[in-house]
Amino acid sequence: MGYYDSKVPPVIVRNILENPGWYTSYTPYQAEIAQGRMESLINFQTMVTDMTGLPIANASLLDEATAAAEAMALCYRNMKKKKVTPTFFVDQAVFPQSLGVILTRASFLGVKVVVGDYKTFDYNTPGLCGVLFQYPNSDGKVIDYTEYIKAAQANKALAACATDLLALTMLKPPGEYGFDVAFGSAQRFGVPLGYGGPHAAFFSVKKSLQRSIPGRIIGVTKDADDGLAYRLTLQTREQHIKRNKATSNICTAQALLANMAAMYAVYHGAEGLYSIAEKVHHSTCIVAEGARRAGHHIEEGAFFDTLKITIRNDQAYQDALINAEIRHINIRKYDEPNTIGISLDETVTSEDLDDLLFVLGAPSVSSDNGDNWANLWQQLKPKDGGILRSKFERTSEFLTHPTFNNYRSEHQLTRYIRYLEKKDVSLVHSMIPLGSCTMKLNATSELTPISKPEFANIHPFAPAYQTQGFFQLIKELHDDLCEVTGYDAVSFQPNSGAQGEYAGLLAIRAYQHDIGQGHRNICLVPVSAHGTNPASAQMAGLNVVVVKTLPNGEIDMNDIKEKCEKYKDTLSCIMITYPSTYGVFEPAVRELCETIHDYGGQVYLDGANMNAMVGVCKPGKFGADVSHLNLHKTFCIPHGGGGPGVGPIGVKSHLAPFLPGHEVLPPIETTHPGARPFGQVSAAPYGSALILPISWAYLKLMGPSALRAATEVAILNANYMAKRLEDHYPIMFRNENGFCAHEFILDTRSFPGANVGVMDIAKRLQDYGFHGPTTSWPVVNTLMVEPTESEDKAELDRYIDALISIRQEIQDIQDGKADPDNNVVKRAPHTMESVTGDTWDRPYSRKQAAYPLPWLTPSKKVWPASARVDDAYGDQNVFCTCPPLEAYSISDLENPPVLQ
Repeated sequence: MGYYDSKVPPVIVRNILENPGWYTSYTPYQAEIAQGRMESLINFQTMVTDMTGLPIANASLLDEATAAAEAMALCYRNMKKKKVTPTFFVDQAVFPQSLGVILTRASFLGVKVVVGDYKTFDYNTPGLCGVLFQYPNSDGKVIDYTEYIKAAQANKALAACATDLLALTMLKPPGEYGFDVAFGSAQRFGVPLGYGGPHAAFFSVKKSLQRSIPGRIIGVTKDADDGLAYRLTLQTREQHIKRNKATSNICTAQALLANMAAMYAVYHGAEGLYSIAEKVHHSTCIVAEGARRAGHHIEEGAFFDTLKITIRNDQAYQDALINAEIRHINIRKYDEPNTIGISLDETVTSEDLDDLLFVLGAPSVSSDNGDNWANLWQQLKPKDGGILRSKFERTSEFLTHPTFNNYRSEHQLTRYIRYLEKKDVSLVHSMIPLGSCTMKLNATSELTPISKPEFANIHPFAPAYQTQGFFQLIKELHDDLCEVTGYDAVSFQPNSGAQGEYAGLLAIRAYQHDIGQGHRNICLVPVSAHGTNPASAQMAGLNVVVVKTLPNGEIDMNDIKEKCEKYKDTLSCIMITYPSTYGVFEPAVRELCETIHDYGGQVYLDGANMNAMVGVCKPGKFGADVSHLNLHKTFCIPHGGGGPGVGPIGVKSHLAPFLPGHEVLPPIETTHPGARPFGQVSAAPYGSALILPISWAYLKLMGPSALRAATEVAILNANYMAKRLEDHYPIMFRNENGFCAHEFILDTRSFPGANVGVMDIAKRLQDYGFHGPTTSWPVVNTLMVEPTESEDKAELDRYIDALISIRQEIQDIQDGKADPDNNVVKRAPHTMESVTGDTWDRPYSRKQAAYPLPWLTPSKKVWPASARVDDAYGDQNVFCTCPPLEAYSISDLENPPVLQ
């Protein structure tokens, strides 16, 4: 059912999963100090394009079911026939958890989903925008969909394929059938089951859809020294820019897990992966043959690793269930009489095969003549399940790039991983004060559980009696978060902050529909709200109306009241961020909540800035109805270089019946009488459950007094930095007493006489060993600074001194002491190669470029891995896979594809 146990190579566990150099970095918005993980992510993209046979891939999505919904949304956006009801067809053999998320997403987009048999569906249906097939499907069958793909495309619809990376080492790839889109989960490439996540989904498309692909894409570009470099390309943070016109609300990915999957492919290479696939397929052939010998029925046709078996009679079926319990094997039980499902993976042993054959009442491998089983997969005819010599057998090469052929030993891979890690800046080097991102300490003691097999090796659909420990942990974390926030119930299913926003809005919509107010469709969003809010609102089928703010950053209550009166009959909700992204606590927040409620609306309070509230105030107590919480911010789950994340939603009691459910295994909070789940938002019932122990441990270790103290220190640190910097940069928003919340905004919009912008300052900070603050958001050409409580005064002072030093460098330009174009700020960052090269033709010294302050010494220097990247070149010349080795001088890239 889309989840498989896997052997996670210890070299990857130790050097990536458990390595703070990889798990404490942020999304690679500052490309020059993120070259290592972007190279790894481009390995991931190359792996996906090779395996799927489609030329453009993104750098991961949240899970397979989310990717399925994104595929549906892409087909809908691509639709040309806007005057008819859009229809999306899903074959009935798609994974049920994917179907659940598709149905939820489609219902609020106005897309009609038809679920049925691919052989009998009418592909001339008016308004058909897309079709989805699973390959191999949920029952394990491998099917040639070619004629149905052509039929859909003849009606101007797109064809999407949910698929399996390991199967594609043996099976003909989707691109060769003519599919427009392919997606799936990379979990079985060296990522633990983790009771459902986090796992990286993959997504690839034809070149004509490259501007429509959801999520982040890593691309190749050049830097200021004409060297090869990587960067986020095409749609970087596009939802923050387009707001309610965005095509997706995606704010993160699963970078850490994508990097693990990529390294798994690098380590094994094509031959190793094929060998693993051979073992899995061979083992499945043995079970199939055993089932047939025992008199059970398996439909004719090819399979890879999954069998749907109809047991010969009722008694044999009951015996199989009992025998499975005896041998501690979980099997899938179909609704169809006497029918079970079995899937195998790379961890299967000969003992496991004997156990499975015992369950089926068949002779064991060890007791039978060994010659009857040896190389069975090579002998099995296609009609009996064999892939070899069938029309499905893959003939095209994959993973031919040297990266997937040079690191086959642990020594080689360790050195490669370390080589990439040294190119990046993470919290192991220095503070990362990204506003609204809360880059705080991820304590090692809190992270310990994620590597334990007792947590890591549990299937998300395992029976409840096998998961009591996880249930207890989730219940305790639920209760602790309710206490911290003042809410009455929590759902852990959303596995990102933006997905939490979406889920919270759907809970509101479901509640309003339940009380006969389903016509309410207006969502008020202040300009000071979080950037993903408008995109999430439009995904929930709401119309966004923007609310003004006052010059001091506070929400304009007069505008609120005017908008409420104007939309009094259709107001659904307001989305506010508290404290706001301007770094101020809204003094009128209670009045705002009361006003919205008076007009029949609900209050969604974005929990992105919860780090300023824990132990100090509770959103559920001052009027909010629902919030999402960023466990990867406030509650210490690491950012992982761009994921994983967890975005649970807390709700008041009237919204509790409408929390998300699940098609396969309903979460415990949706099983009580009166529960009416709005649908499903993630593949697994509890989302990214494996990393919930991190937040559980954080809350248990801290306790009430320490949690409050941490919040107070976070606010203190921000105000200390603002006070020291106020004579050098204008501070944009503070309250009437001159204070900010846990973050503040530096105004860098105008330096008369110096052509210096906010990005110049961010790049120059790299020369001081620092990652820049959040740039140009929420106010264009400004810096938003959030120091968190984790940094000591010495580190705060170093960062402050760096900003003051840069301000003096800008002043030198203003005073004519430095060249207006050729200066340390405009030419930043400076690489080791440029500073130590044979020639130096710049009007400032090498020391001024690389060691501008006394504490920057050769032994402590952190060097940018590339000179300033060329963003325009990268968007105009899209190249999203591993470049050939000769391309490491950018001018040698052979005809990179150019956007039309």
